[in-house]
Amino acid sequence: MTVIGPGSTIGIVGGGQLGRMAALAAARLGYDCHILTPERDSPAARVAAGAVVAPYNDPAALAAFVDAVDVVTFEFENVPARAVAWLAERRPVRPGWRVLETTQDRILEKTFLNDVGIETAPWRPVRGPDDLHAALTDLGTPAILKTARFGYDGKGQVRLTPDSDLAAAWAALCTNDAVLEGVVDFATEAAVIVARGPDGAMAVHDPVRTVHVDHILDRVEAPAPLPAPILDQARTLARRAAEALDLVGLLALELFVTRDGRLLANEMAPRPHNSGHWTLDGCVTDQFEQFIRAVCGLPLGAVAMRGRAARMKNLLGDEAETWATLLADPTAKLHLYGKREARAGRKMGHVTWVDE
Repeated sequence: MTVIGPGSTIGIVGGGQLGRMAALAAARLGYDCHILTPERDSPAARVAAGAVVAPYNDPAALAAFVDAVDVVTFEFENVPARAVAWLAERRPVRPGWRVLETTQDRILEKTFLNDVGIETAPWRPVRGPDDLHAALTDLGTPAILKTARFGYDGKGQVRLTPDSDLAAAWAALCTNDAVLEGVVDFATEAAVIVARGPDGAMAVHDPVRTVHVDHILDRVEAPAPLPAPILDQARTLARRAAEALDLVGLLALELFVTRDGRLLANEMAPRPHNSGHWTLDGCVTDQFEQFIRAVCGLPLGAVAMRGRAARMKNLLGDEAETWATLLADPTAKLHLYGKREARAGRKMGHVTWVDE
């Protein structure tokens, strides 16, 4: 097992808020971070020791980036897997590029989940209008047509009903690879985050209840108000997925909880996740420190909650302008991401409350 000790430099592919909070956690442990991002003045780069600003597949940029770091990770999945594979030939990449390849493609991801015995909503791969007609015959409506790649926060998906224009729906996605998912009549949504080190050691944060508005995570409740057997099963599924992926790092598993108590996997993310932001104030070891520990091969930290319950609320768009009101609440912990421009639906920060 290769341990990347304090004093080393961690390369983070991606310049968003997840990279920013990971870099801050790394700094507390004595690491520098170097960011690779196409975005100028990115949230992560402003708190890092250095940055390469260029497209992810730029050969010169990749060479400069890899020369500056001791280990590589990524803060989101929408990066070229082949570029990360090139980096993996020169430095340890944690999690591995094949994990990235699996989780950035819904067809590969759902196939993986089903193959390791993790149930999902019914789904079919769709690669053209004929596939779409056949999939709808199998699954019926309502159903959700989603791009296989590069969709998040409700982007790249269309809800289909019996009256939908299928040709228009397919054309709207502008892709040749998609999935059709049957709509799940769920009781609630949940998420669970597991860390796994190079030695196979794992630690799981408490599963949480998640509430989405317009397909974007709005708020989180920890621990999820669900029966203990369901919470235990959520932890088991997260561990199973992480082990089957041979993951080194962090994995978030988003779940539907059906009305009869079954857990259906929705999506995976092999990095810190919005549903885990509450851990910054609510846990002995937050998800970002745990992420750095796992990627560098350090012992994993304790995941016990600091209080008996915690809540997190995303701040989208101009909601971040309520900072003065939030700071006036002595029980609120405000986290702003330093983004220069507020847009509708854009994640500008979050606020947490911990019930002691």
